[in-house]
Amino acid sequence: MPTKKKPAPKKPAARKSAAKTAAKKAPAKKAAPKTAAKKAAPKAAAKKAAPKAAAKKAPAKKPAAKKTAAKSAAKKAPAKQVVRRSALGFRVNEHIVYPAHGVGLIVEISAQEIAGMSLDLFVINFEKEKMVLRVPIDKAEQTGMRKLADPKIMDGAIKTLKGRARVKRTMWSRRAQEYEAKINSGDLIAIAEVVRDLFRNENQPEQSYSERQLYEAALERMAREVATVEKTTEDAAIVKLEAILAKTTGGARRQPGSDAT
Repeated sequence: MPTKKKPAPKKPAARKSAAKTAAKKAPAKKAAPKTAAKKAAPKAAAKKAAPKAAAKKAPAKKPAAKKTAAKSAAKKAPAKQVVRRSALGFRVNEHIVYPAHGVGLIVEISAQEIAGMSLDLFVINFEKEKMVLRVPIDKAEQTGMRKLADPKIMDGAIKTLKGRARVKRTMWSRRAQEYEAKINSGDLIAIAEVVRDLFRNENQPEQSYSERQLYEAALERMAREVATVEKTTEDAAIVKLEAILAKTTGGARRQPGSDAT
């Protein structure tokens, strides 16, 4: 009888199972490069994103430059001026008295617009000193700026010159401070008091240098206002005032001599 052969299908099955297991293990090795690629990808993306972000930030500098240019242009731009003819009762081309400098001429009243704010100014010319003073209108009363003396005040000042000198028996330094304060007060009668008290005629003692300086400053300040009111020259006004003083004290004005200390 013929012998039966054993079936040999088991070996192919083992090969298939081995192939399957090998196939299962093999993809694990191939998958590693994919994960590495995935990890590398974010870095590349980050590198690409960095230039984009830099490109986005860079243009921000240009608007800043434009703003600074606009600000500098605004600073260089000339201020707008609005010319006025009068303010606080003062008019252009009118003589006034500014306490610290005496008689001056208002040459302009202007409103200047600076940085969106309006500033109103008196522009005052002091011809003899060759000086131009700009006084804010809202500060004019505070500084003591006033109109020229009216006839009543002028008469009071002349009457003061005709009075008797009143010299205090105090230290000269203290009296000098009082005289300077009166000269810079802008009060015509107070200035006349300084002129009267410091005047020396030919029969009176010599003045010291500091006394003569204060006397001449007070006389010049008073004479300039008298000349402007009476529409005459300053020299003519000085002659008039000293004639009144000489008559009051009984002698001619002493001519400047040697300086005394």
